[in-house]
Amino acid sequence: MGPETMQAWVVDTPGPIKTKPLRLIDRPVPKPGPGQIRIRVRVCGVCRTDLHLAEGDLTPKHHLVIPGHEVVGVVDHLGTECVRFSTGDRVGVPWLAHTCRICRFCVAGRENLCTAPRFTGWDLDGGYAEYVIADEEYVYAVPTAFSDEEAAPLLCAGIIGYRALRRAQLPSGGRLGIYGFGGSAHITAQIALAEGARVHVLTRAPEARELALQLGVASAGDVEDLPPEPLDAAILFAPVGPLVLPALTALDRGGTLAIAGIHLTDIPTLNYERHLFQERTLCSVTANTRHDGEEFLDLAAHIRVRVSTRSYGLEQANVALADLAHDRVNGAAVLVNTT
Repeated sequence: MGPETMQAWVVDTPGPIKTKPLRLIDRPVPKPGPGQIRIRVRVCGVCRTDLHLAEGDLTPKHHLVIPGHEVVGVVDHLGTECVRFSTGDRVGVPWLAHTCRICRFCVAGRENLCTAPRFTGWDLDGGYAEYVIADEEYVYAVPTAFSDEEAAPLLCAGIIGYRALRRAQLPSGGRLGIYGFGGSAHITAQIALAEGARVHVLTRAPEARELALQLGVASAGDVEDLPPEPLDAAILFAPVGPLVLPALTALDRGGTLAIAGIHLTDIPTLNYERHLFQERTLCSVTANTRHDGEEFLDLAAHIRVRVSTRSYGLEQANVALADLAHDRVNGAAVLVNTT
């Protein structure tokens, strides 16, 4: 039957990361309902969205929610009506946890814009715990090409970065600018490079610039720098509104800037002629469809994306968030459950 209780981190009182807003508690091990599976967590990625939730930039959807939505683990219990997975299967639990399937967006194949969605680690308890429950229709089989620690960041950082790349409308062989170079960006850069793009990275962290160059980008500079050539497209991964202006300035005529994050600080006043004229486009990215996820995971395995991770024990969740907040993570942070 397994244990009756588990350890889980919960968002206690959201606030500055120095106050350690997550609290480790004992919780009953959840039981899956119809169409749900229970996963014993091996690894959970630490996403910047978790940081926004912990710091209060995003309001928790319920009291003492368990964050974490880049979960890799093993199915250990099936609810009724489950047909996709068996006990012992390795699976990944992503950000998108449920959609209504009946609104005009779901019907049109745009479930990322569902009017009544639910998200792992925000609406529903996530993977900063020993067990997690998920609707099996929103869970992915994890490609065998990746270890648990490599696979975890793919489930949000990778999928969202992939959608942002497609939203940026980068032409074949085009010039892509990437602003910020953390867990999502270093994966997205590899997809763009594999598809023939020239990639220019702009980030404040010297270690991140070094990683970018190791991955084969054309240049790596500071966020305030202009790239060495006009850009056909750009993606803003850093949640810093003022960076929208230099990123738009760097675009060539007809270029698109996609903002990849769920949270962004305020954007200063735009100058129409300087930032948007000549058919430059500014767009956001909202979640993803399951098709995005399947397509990305297949592509990532095919080109064998290199995932740079820094591991922490599950008991170090607050440390991992603090390191992420202060740019001390080169690549993606992951929590490893060793129990």
